[in-house]
Amino acid sequence: MSHELKKYREQIDRIDDELLRLFNERARLAQQIGHAKGNGAVLRPEREAQVLTRMMQANTGPLPAEGIGQLFTEVMSQCRALEAPLRVAYLGPQGTFSEAAVFQRFGQATEGVPADSFDAVFTSVESGAANYGMVPVENSTEGAIGRTLDLLLNSNLKICGEVLLQVHQCLMTNENDLSLIRKVYVHPQSLGQCQGWLNAHLPHAERITVSSNAEAARLAAQESFAAAIAGEQAAERFKLKVLAHNIEDDARNTTRFLVIGKQEVAPSGNDKTSLAMSAVNRPGAMHDLLTPFANNGVSMTKMESRPSRAGLWEYVFYVDIEGHQSDAKVAAALTQLKQIASFVKVLGSYPVAV
Repeated sequence: MSHELKKYREQIDRIDDELLRLFNERARLAQQIGHAKGNGAVLRPEREAQVLTRMMQANTGPLPAEGIGQLFTEVMSQCRALEAPLRVAYLGPQGTFSEAAVFQRFGQATEGVPADSFDAVFTSVESGAANYGMVPVENSTEGAIGRTLDLLLNSNLKICGEVLLQVHQCLMTNENDLSLIRKVYVHPQSLGQCQGWLNAHLPHAERITVSSNAEAARLAAQESFAAAIAGEQAAERFKLKVLAHNIEDDARNTTRFLVIGKQEVAPSGNDKTSLAMSAVNRPGAMHDLLTPFANNGVSMTKMESRPSRAGLWEYVFYVDIEGHQSDAKVAAALTQLKQIASFVKVLGSYPVAV
């Protein structure tokens, strides 16, 4: 070993020793905060968002900002686990993109609670079996997930955060060659994201829709001449061979997930508010619904409509706006909206995904 290389490694060892000391010092402070809060919330989404934003903005490299975000997510995850274990429900089984979203947001020191449906995710949180839930709400290719929107409308749970997960689909199988594939198990959302690739490479294979990506992988693992479309983590879990990576038709394919819980989240300084609303049945009613936002300088980032169960051809509009519901402009807009709309429900205010 050269003298120069030895010198660099000694410097790294000293830095690692100092990092270890500082990590434990941070953990002890986190424990003291936990004791001071008593029975208060273990998770403070607004505080964690502020920490991640501050560290990523202060970063001068060479580590990328995304890497800094991942590092501090794991640091906070381990510190949080010393206070109390965090249980997060998601659409299972293990190996789904929903599980990946859980660990991206909460870190590895988190107990994932797999559920067999979106309804079961909500029930787990409502019953206290899980502290929070993770549910997909929209995909950049396939659009909104209607069942999640319906459940948000009828549940008392709040949106506590959001996660943007870049989704890379893989084709996995027990076989060694694409020519042997006779059927493909796939979740309906993933099928929509990969239609072009399937048409080009497996045009004659039967396409069988199932409840989750991981379920697709589980079924493919039990059969010959079958394949599944899922994330790479599912291939690892079910010991399948990946014959093709990144088969999604849009390389920017991203799914937005929502964190749901019983918690009202305080302002972080960079927030979003989601709400549901309906218009009275008269000419110009839809225009009137938008006027309070324009009058108060509140920017709308999304609007989605879903049929209302209250009556035939009546709709509920799901809206995302910039800002926290306690912000003066947003509060004024919501007050005016409630005077105009036939129905308004604030689904939650939460930090914008970092």
